[in-house]
This record gives sequence, C-alpha cells and structure tokens, in this order.
Amino acid sequence: MASTAIPESGAIFRGYNFANMWEQNAPLMEEQKTAISSLSRAIAERPYPPNLVGVELLAQEQCLVKDGSAMISQNDVVEEAGIDVVLVNTHQFYKWFTDLESAMKSETEEKYRLYVNTLVERIQLCDGILEQVDDTLNLFNELQLLQQSVAIKTKTLHDACDRLLLEKQRLIDFAEALRIKLNYFDELENVSSKFYSPNISLGNGQFLPLLKRIDDCISYFENNPQYAESGVHLVKFRQLQSRALGMIRTHVLSVLKTVSAQVQAAVRGSGSNKASIAEGVEASVIYVRFKAAASELKPILEEMESRSSRKEYAYAIHECHKMYCEQRLSLVKGIVQQRISEFALKESLPSLTRSGCAYLMQVCQLEHQLFDHFFPSSSTDVSSMTPLIDPLCTYLYDTLRPKLIYQANLDSLCELVDILKVEVLGDQLSRCGESLAGLRPTLQRILEDIHERLTFCARTHIRDEIANYRPSDGDLNYPARLEQLTEKASDNSGENNSDIFRTWYPPLEKTVSYLSKLYHCLEPAVFTGLAQEAVEFCSISIQNASKVISKKSSPMDGQLFLIKNLLILREQIAPFDIEFSVTHKELDFSHLLEHLRRILRGQASVFDWSRSTSLALTLSPRILESQIDAKKELEKSLKTTCEEFIMSVTKLIVDPMLSFVTKVTAVKAALASGAPDKRQDPVLAKPLRSQAFASPEKMTELIQKVSNALQQELPKVMAKMKLYLQNPSTRMILLKPIKTNIIEAHVQLQTLIKTEYLPDEVHGIGMLSSPDLQSQIDNLL
Repeated sequence: MASTAIPESGAIFRGYNFANMWEQNAPLMEEQKTAISSLSRAIAERPYPPNLVGVELLAQEQCLVKDGSAMISQNDVVEEAGIDVVLVNTHQFYKWFTDLESAMKSETEEKYRLYVNTLVERIQLCDGILEQVDDTLNLFNELQLLQQSVAIKTKTLHDACDRLLLEKQRLIDFAEALRIKLNYFDELENVSSKFYSPNISLGNGQFLPLLKRIDDCISYFENNPQYAESGVHLVKFRQLQSRALGMIRTHVLSVLKTVSAQVQAAVRGSGSNKASIAEGVEASVIYVRFKAAASELKPILEEMESRSSRKEYAYAIHECHKMYCEQRLSLVKGIVQQRISEFALKESLPSLTRSGCAYLMQVCQLEHQLFDHFFPSSSTDVSSMTPLIDPLCTYLYDTLRPKLIYQANLDSLCELVDILKVEVLGDQLSRCGESLAGLRPTLQRILEDIHERLTFCARTHIRDEIANYRPSDGDLNYPARLEQLTEKASDNSGENNSDIFRTWYPPLEKTVSYLSKLYHCLEPAVFTGLAQEAVEFCSISIQNASKVISKKSSPMDGQLFLIKNLLILREQIAPFDIEFSVTHKELDFSHLLEHLRRILRGQASVFDWSRSTSLALTLSPRILESQIDAKKELEKSLKTTCEEFIMSVTKLIVDPMLSFVTKVTAVKAALASGAPDKRQDPVLAKPLRSQAFASPEKMTELIQKVSNALQQELPKVMAKMKLYLQNPSTRMILLKPIKTNIIEAHVQLQTLIKTEYLPDEVHGIGMLSSPDLQSQIDNLL
C-alpha cells in the first residue's frame, strides 16, 4: 500500500531519495522521532489529497493523450529519477535543486505541449469543417434568393388576380345597378299592361301590390330627375296613380251607397228601428251593416292611410272621409233632428240644453266608434268627422239660439252657463276624450252666445233695477221699517232670522245678488266691467236714498242708513277677486271750435298739412282716458259719511261748549291783534269772567246743558246705532272718536275755566273731571 501510494513522478522520486540521504546525514533526536511517529500515526488513516494520488494523475494524463501521442511511462520516470546523487556541500545542494526544478518544469511543459498539439489538430479539423459550412451557407443563400424571387412573382400574380376579381365584381354590381334602374323604366310597360287589363279589380290580390309598385316608381323618378326621360315616365306613372286612386274612391263610394241603401230599406221595413240611434242601441241595423262594410273596405283604407304622408293619398283619404260623412249624415240627420225637436217641445230651456247635449254626445260617440272601424289611423283627427258632426250639432244650435235670444231671466241664463261650462265641457267631454272633441266648437259657440245674452241682460238689469231704481215709500220708511223688522225678529227669536236681507236697500240686495250669480258665469274681464258699473250705480242709489231719508226722518237716520248699506256693500264685494277699476276712453272735440275760428280769421291754413293747425289735426279728436275705481269711490263715500256722522253727534252733545270756546277764542284774538278801537272797547277790555256771556252763572248753565244733552241724546244715538248697525264692533269704531271729541271739548273748557276764573267760581261751576266724565260716558254706552 505504501509503495503504491508514492507518487510516480520523477521529480518527487528524486526528492524522496534526497530526503533519505538528508536523514542519514542529519539524524533526528529521539524526541523528534517520537513526534514524527505520533504525527504519522495521526495522519495514517487520512487519504492523500487528490493532486497527490498517482493513479488519478495517471488517468488524467492518459485521457489527454488518448489520440496516440507518446506518453511517458512510469518506468521511464523511475529510471530518470534513479540518479544517485551524493550532496557534500551547499553548492551541490543548490545545483541539485536547480536541476530538479528544471526537470520538473520540463516535465510540466511536456504535458502542456501535448495539449497544444492536440488543440492545433482540432483547430485544423474545425477549419476544414468551417470551410464546408461556408460552402453550405453560400448554397443556402442562393436558394433563399431564388425562393424570394418565386414569392415575389407569386404575389404579383395573386394581386393581379385580386384586381381582376374586384373589377369583375364592380362590373357585376354596375350591371346589377343598371339593371335595377332600368327596371323602373321597364316597369311602365308591365304596370300599364296589368293595370289596363280587364281582369284588374280592387277585390283581387294584384291591385295593392301594383299600387305599391307605382308609388315606388314615382318616388324613384322624383328623387332622380337627372336621368333621361325621367320626367316623361314620372308623368305617366302619376297618371296611373291618379287612375288607381279614382278606382279606390269609386269603389268606396259604391260600397257606402250600397250599405246605405240596405240600411234605409231595413229602416223603412221596420218602423221601430227609426229611433234606435236615439235610444243608443249600438247593435242596431244602422251600425251593424256599416261595420260589415268596414271589414270589406278596411284593407284598402288601411293601405291608403299608411301612405297618408303623400299628398295624393292624403287628398284621396280626405275624399273618402267626406263621402263617408255624407252617407252617414243622410242616415242619421233625420233621426237627430226629430229627437231634438221632441226635446224642444217637451222640456224647458235648461232641460233642453242638458238633454240635447247628452243626446249629441251619445250620437257622436257611436259615430266615432263606427268611424274608427273604417279609418283607424284617422280617427284621432277631430277634423276628419267635421262634415258629419257639425251638421248634427247645428240642429241643436239652431234650436237653442232662438230660445236664448228671448231669454231674459238671469237665473236661467246662469244655469245654462253652469250646465255647459261645468257639466258638459268640464266634466263629460273631458272624461270621454277625443271621441267627443268634435262637439267642443259648437258647444263653445253656444256658451259664447249665452255669455253675450247674459251680459246684455245683466247690463239691462243693472240699468233698470239699480241705476234707475225708483224707491217706494216703504223702501224709505226709516227707521220705522227697521223697528218693525226688529220686533218681528224678537217675536220669532227661536227661528232662523230670514229677514236679514229685508233690512237692505233693494238696489243693494239686487247688486249683491247679481254679482254673486255672474261671478262664476262670465269671463273676468266682462265681469269686472259689470261689477264696476253695478257697485257705482248702487253706491249712487244708496246716497240718493240717504238724502231722501234725511229730509223725511232726520239727518242722523240718513247718515246711519248710508253707513249701514255702504258697509254691507263693501263687505259683500270683498270676496270677489277682481279689480273694480275700469278705464274709460272718450273722444274730445272741444278744441275743434277754436281751430275753426283761427282758420276763419286767417291765422291758420286749411291746406297746411305740416303744421299743428292743419285741418287734419283740427278734425282729429283727442282721446281722453279716465280711470274709475268703484271700490275706492265706495271707500271714500263711506269715510266721508262716517266723519259727518261723528261730527254731527259731537255737535249734538257738546255744541254749547264748542260755541263758547269759539267765541272766547275770537275775543282773545281781537284783543291780541292790538287794534286801538278794540282795546278801547270797554266790553272787550273786561276779564272773561266779567263778560255777560261768560259769567259763572252762564258757565254753570252751559255745563248743565251739556250734561243734560249727554244724558238724554247719547242714549238716543246709541239706540239708533243699534237699530241700524247690528255689529257691536262697527258701533264701537264710530263711538270711539265721538267719545274722544266729547272729552277733548270738556278738557278745553276746563282749561279755560281754570285759567280765567277764581277757584271758588271754578268749584261753583261744578264741571266734571276727565276720569269722571269718561266713566259717565262708558256707563251710558
């Protein structure tokens, strides 16, 4: 094992021999040997490093020179290393060591030289292979160029084929388009031959497709007028279309006349069917036969309605509507007229209006349903049935209008407005929708006539019963009339007081009544004018009556009468949401006379059209506008009357005080003016208490007179106010300034007395203080 483990290299072998010789020449000590033995035993079990394993090194060298190169065998190395060398000195050692290094270097270079030779051979071999590869690549490049050339030629051929195919398809499309366009030109002969064929009729299945083809050709030629002979073909196709539409109209009229004749024959054969439409029998012969005719004409009419956007078809449909309405009118007009005549003979005007409108709505609804069977697309258009609905409505209008002209009762006219405006137009027509829309113009016309008649009658009533009212003695018998009504009301205190309106002046009652009736019946603008006139005339009538009552009874009665009725009038017109203001325009010719005088004097020329004095300007009237607000005038009159009443009551009680204060004020003013004649007057120079009219006795008499008037007259005034004015708040509004005036008069006199009289005289006069006077007045009120 030891011998095989020693490396087989020559240099190592020589080193080993040198070590042995070194061991002999330089022996180790025992301690060193022991240490080496211990070290040897310690490493004995460890393998050699890979680079020292001789077998592995030899295998690697054999692999490197496996191509046949000469290798140095182990024996040669041994023999080369088997040189016995004896080293005597250092110089020999160094020389030996140098030789050993050279031998080792030579041995190492030999190994690499073998590697180099091997690599050179391999490179030469690769160069030969590369030359072959280059030749192959050159051949491949030539082949690739040939393939590209073939590909280019193939693509060029494909592109040429594609262009030829596209050109072929374009030519095919062009030929097809040309053929389609030429078909419209060629279609004239085909359509004409079929259209003038004796076998053509609306009943067979060829007519509608033929009509559609004619329409398509007409549309084509209308959209393409640039083609040769397009205008000629358009005219010819339109002639064919006109002939086709004429055939349709003739066919529709023939069917309608046939079914109308059948219905008339059936009605004549059965007398009970004459009133079927009036009774609303929807399945009667008048409707059943026409519904059967609708099923026959429906395909043609639907086809025409689908093309109603074209004016030719729209006109043809209109003609069909007209023919249908004429045939229907010939059947139902007699029955409708007869039924409305029966209503007119049996019923009053409001009942006639209500019954006639209800009957016409029933007829129109049935006719609309039947019309929808014939013309489903046109039934939503109200004007389509106008030739049928208008004559039927005219029968009712012609029946109502003569009765309206002679109707003068406002209640009846207001009832008619309510029937038409609320029941018929507002409720029934809105609920039924478009089926009764054809009635609306006639009903609106009737309503306008009623408004016109109602306005005329209202103006007449306002003029006759308010403005020109002539009161009787009983109407002006105040306050006796109020006293009688008060006694009657007290006797019937357990019953409802129904005589409240009897205390009103008749024009006032009529004004309020008329305005209440007309408010919801007339247009706001018309009602505003009537309300302004009525309030104005009523206010004037009340004022005139107040003047008469003031003469017959007393001024206080006249004032309270005026206040009472004006307050009622103001209260009753407050709920009306209108302006009682009307603007009146008048033509003023007052300047005409002066201009004519100037022209006659030669100061102006008749033919001077440019100056302000020309004849044209002279003869042109001026427009004067005046605005009258009846409500404001009413407020103004009421305010003036209340002020007059307050002053009259104040003077009735404290007139002596007011006269005395006025006289004293005049005397003091005369003294203060400084006139010499007045200052020298012995009467005026005296103190006030020394004056005869202002002596303490006279003052005591004046105070007693005012106190008596306060105790006697104020209760009477209160009694009259309660008689005329039932509202306590209204009475308090009038009494408050009266009370204030009485107290102010007492305060003025009391201030004067305290200033001009001695304390004993003031006490002797016995004038009440302001709190006592106020308490006394409150007790009297």
